[in-house]
Amino acid sequence: MMPAVRLDADSTPTSIPRRLRVLVADDEHDTVLTLMQLLRDEGHDTRGVYQGGEVMPALEIFDPDVVLLDIAMPDTSCWEVARDIRTRYGEPRPLLIAISGLYKQSAEQILGTMAGFNYYVAKPYDPAVLLDLISRAL
Repeated sequence: MMPAVRLDADSTPTSIPRRLRVLVADDEHDTVLTLMQLLRDEGHDTRGVYQGGEVMPALEIFDPDVVLLDIAMPDTSCWEVARDIRTRYGEPRPLLIAISGLYKQSAEQILGTMAGFNYYVAKPYDPAVLLDLISRAL
């Protein structure tokens, strides 16, 4: 997808960054609030949910470009949530990023077992890496 283009007064096209909608789903309230603040500081629109069962209703209302989904939420299987998202919306949107502090395996091993996720980020995450992955939704 091409970035948005703005015409300045002199009619010269200027690229401006596109504002993404990012849904953050994690049962740790501090993680949700921290990620939302990081993303808002970068100019993105964010919503947060604290239970896996809230993800699909939030998708209907918010229509995110990116979903950050903790894969170790206690109330539901987030692998099933990811499969449900892919079944309903397909590819390439929304970009699905799995986040978790429980898994110490390599990203390739994790992604090989998870249907529907595009990327995996281990906690504690590097904000620069996370923002780089999110920018791939542009």
